[in-house]
Amino acid sequence: MKEIIFPTSLKKGAKIALISPAGAVEEKQVEEGIELINKKGFEPVLGQHLFTKYVHGYNYAGTEKERVSDLNWAFNDDEIEAVWASRGGYGCQHLLKHLKLVKFRNHPKWYIGYSDNTVIQSFLLKNNFASINGQTLKTSSFGVTGESYDLIFDILKGGKPTYQIPTHYLNKKGTVEGPLVGGNLALVYALLGTSYSFDFREKILFIEEIGEKYYALDRMLMSLELAGVFRKIKGLIIGGMINMGDEKDNANYEESFDEFAYQLIAERLKKYNFPTIFGFPNGHIYDNRPLIIGANVVMNIGSETFVAF
Repeated sequence: MKEIIFPTSLKKGAKIALISPAGAVEEKQVEEGIELINKKGFEPVLGQHLFTKYVHGYNYAGTEKERVSDLNWAFNDDEIEAVWASRGGYGCQHLLKHLKLVKFRNHPKWYIGYSDNTVIQSFLLKNNFASINGQTLKTSSFGVTGESYDLIFDILKGGKPTYQIPTHYLNKKGTVEGPLVGGNLALVYALLGTSYSFDFREKILFIEEIGEKYYALDRMLMSLELAGVFRKIKGLIIGGMINMGDEKDNANYEESFDEFAYQLIAERLKKYNFPTIFGFPNGHIYDNRPLIIGANVVMNIGSETFVAF
């Protein structure tokens, strides 16, 4: 694996491009995020189609051409220092074949997002660039902690997070170190067999999910199993599993880690011995702490559980 490239730290006044690569978003839904960027001393720069809406079987944030034009502008404009997605939803896969990194290669920028943005982050890692799997500008119906945003700004300014999290009874103990890949499980699954899929060999995989029936969760796990993913990885971090099965809206942190979903995952992984963390606070959940895709991460799972970059 080639050396991963990390963008330089942002200074006060740096310009952050705000774009909508997937689902449509309304201005009022990102007002607080834009205000926060200003409060932190950075300058938000709105993409031309940030608030565009194009209905075509789904409420997209513009046509494919409009969405990719915003993303290519943000990636390659020399004045932009970071790129922050307004939301996920669906649509990022449309853009993969059209993304350009001509100027980006000489001026790498942090890309921030999660959910559907997993495919953009896989694309960047294929090109040896790290990115931030973290909260989008639009918060979910159940909100998000202030710390979830603060930790993103810490990374933008050069910090690397260390997390101590509650020990889960399904954890598999051990200590392992390796580059982090992954994100939303449905998108990790959707990219399998394509040239845009993550390279899982000797990596630590992170997965999280929302709103899937239990059989669909099992199908995705089986696809990873049949593709040999679990034979290749060194460790696994499992984040939020929310609104799974026939559950109604799980609106609080305590209900963000679906017990039966975790049991299904544990059953599928019982023949593997790699260290595994259940209950990591990242995903479509209230406490959504950022992870750095492509960065080296250390998992230490014992009587206490630590994840450090």
